[in-house]
Amino acid sequence: MPTALTVVGETISVVPWPDPVLDTVGHDPRSAYVERFWLGVMGPSTVWLIRHLADGLERAPSGFTLNLLDTARILGLASNGGRINSLLNAIERSCLFGAARFDGTGTLAVHRRLPPLNQRQITRLPESLRRQHQQWQERELRNPEAERMRQRARRLALSLLELGEPFAEAERQLHRWKFHPALAFDAMRWAQKEYDKRQAAGRSGNETTESDRLVTSARSLRWSAGP
Repeated sequence: MPTALTVVGETISVVPWPDPVLDTVGHDPRSAYVERFWLGVMGPSTVWLIRHLADGLERAPSGFTLNLLDTARILGLASNGGRINSLLNAIERSCLFGAARFDGTGTLAVHRRLPPLNQRQITRLPESLRRQHQQWQERELRNPEAERMRQRARRLALSLLELGEPFAEAERQLHRWKFHPALAFDAMRWAQKEYDKRQAAGRSGNETTESDRLVTSARSLRWSAGP
């Protein structure tokens, strides 16, 4: 399979790509979550590559030099003739999914963690995996603070939708406010249903509600670092 990625030389530089949200709520590429749920989305070659890069960044946190042919052989992606197209395809896919970023001059910036699957990706999972993902989310929500945080996340999610934020951007904003991905996912599903219900009911514009007050609060919090 041809690749659009062009690399000059036998090596590239791998450096960390910090992200305060992902570094807080994301999943280690070597985790069971990534193996179970990201594998079928990214493909095995890309997942193994990202795991390999995570190992390298753990040993050398400031970055390291990656020998392409050696890496292709380690991951079983080198052809008999020593060509590394399959490895380059895996690098390209890691960039496509936002796990890495190639600058075109020989440096690959890599996130140390992967985000949880978004709603579109979850709907594309086989039914058995969708059930497992739902069970994972339910387990994550079982903690002493879960109910209080769930209600707050739901109210803020609804407020963001009422402000006109697109669904995906509202979910990302909850992540920025440091809500756990499972809480954010649950909140956005609830908020979308509630928002649609209110739109259909045509709620009076003269009625002042808790949601109205949260819209004002969300507007002021929109770009703050925490909830």
